[in-house]
Amino acid sequence: MGEIVNLRQVKKQRAKAAAEKAAAENRVRHGLTAAQKEANRLAEERHAWMLDGAKKDES
Repeated sequence: MGEIVNLRQVKKQRAKAAAEKAAAENRVRHGLTAAQKEANRLAEERHAWMLDGAKKDES
C-alpha cells in the first residue's frame, strides 16, 4: 500500500518551494542590495579621489 499523505502539508510544501524559486530569480534579476550599491559607490569615489591626488601638474 502507498504512504499516507496529508494533502494540506503537500500543498504548503509546493507553495513554499515555488516562493523560494521566485525569490531566487528576483535576487538575480534585481542584483545588489542598497547597502552593497552604497559601498561600491563609496569605493569608487575613494578610488577616484586617490587617483586625482596622484596626478602630475602639466605646467
